Amino acid sequence: MEKIDILLLGAGGREHALLMKLSDSPRAGKLYVAPGNGGMLQMAELAPVNQDSPTEVADWAAQNGIGLVVVGPEAPLVEGVADAVRAQGIPCFGPDASAARMEGSKEFAKQVMARADVPTAAYRSFTDRTACEDYVRELAGPCVIKADGLAAGKGVIVAQTTEEALVGVAQCFDGAFGAAGNTVVVEEMLEGPECSLLALTDGQTVVPLATSQDHKRAYDGDKGPNTGGMGVYSPVPEHLVSAGDLAAMTDVMNRVVAQLNTDGITYSGCLYGGFMLTKDGPKVLEFNARFGDPETQVVLPRMKADLVEVFLACDNGTLDASMISWDDDCAVSVVLASAGYPGSYESGKRITGVQEAAAQPGITVYHAGTKLDADGNTLTAGGRVLDVTAVAPTFAEARANAYAACDLIDFEGKQFRTDIGAKAM
Repeated sequence: MEKIDILLLGAGGREHALLMKLSDSPRAGKLYVAPGNGGMLQMAELAPVNQDSPTEVADWAAQNGIGLVVVGPEAPLVEGVADAVRAQGIPCFGPDASAARMEGSKEFAKQVMARADVPTAAYRSFTDRTACEDYVRELAGPCVIKADGLAAGKGVIVAQTTEEALVGVAQCFDGAFGAAGNTVVVEEMLEGPECSLLALTDGQTVVPLATSQDHKRAYDGDKGPNTGGMGVYSPVPEHLVSAGDLAAMTDVMNRVVAQLNTDGITYSGCLYGGFMLTKDGPKVLEFNARFGDPETQVVLPRMKADLVEVFLACDNGTLDASMISWDDDCAVSVVLASAGYPGSYESGKRITGVQEAAAQPGITVYHAGTKLDADGNTLTAGGRVLDVTAVAPTFAEARANAYAACDLIDFEGKQFRTDIGAKAM
């Protein structure tokens, strides 16, 4: 079996999980990462390129005989890295820039959903601040304020009151989210539990992955500010997501990919649907153009597949559902974060106990915001520092094992939620 060298872009827990799964493939040759993190750089070589530069990435991949480029985060996709890589004749996992607008512009995604007749929250978009504020006052109640563009998971304000909504509008138009806030989307507030569904697609065939449920709020009991995700579990039990809900969500993913095809856009890669399970059935909260973080950290450990073969099939139009199956185990992942996250936090704190935690049965520790110092010590380098994932036959065992492993890891200011996966039980 011919081995191919792989370049993976990204530096988070999602990318560490992708790297570990790719490395399991019998087709995986030399592994390169850009920019990587403290965990990734212990198993792959650093590629000296700017992940957001289409020209740099494509040229380096061509010069170094790379056989597959895997794009982890959203920014390089929106910038057109996949387009540039494919233009060099190199297979790439990730949608091109036109398709990545499903995440890069919330207004674009809403328009696609409308054409595909996909259930989602009612919305209006604004580039004029006064008109936006007038509309929020007119709603006179709960709503969701979203910066239209990429805001690293931070540009969504769930407002219970008009006052909170106006603060969110001000944040967007005053530049808190950079250019992402130049257009503001105001949505109705949907009620119900959230569920994520990731699907792989080659632009024709859509293969849904296992369900997972993220915990967005910073503190126990879903309290506090929104974060990039404080923990996650998979699969979501049927008492929370019925077979009918799953069928409806899968149908949405199929319809969106088909609609993009109709619009002249081939979507190749991972399409991530964030759903609210309302009393009227699942409705779309948002789409992302890549694997979710931290969802990837519980989905990939349960997946039985050769990820290199699967990613190549997404690129060349030969994806088939038979390439992927699932084990019956439960997975729970707890995020260990820096004190102060999702607000300001300090970096450079030494981390101990990772090897001891990872040595426990069924435990994998994925690095997210970490770096190595000159002596090879692992230091904190982000808000979300580590993802401690446990795989076990039951949710009770997985939760107990994950938290036991968390207790073995230490760094100054370590914070985490203690109720990840409790809903599943």
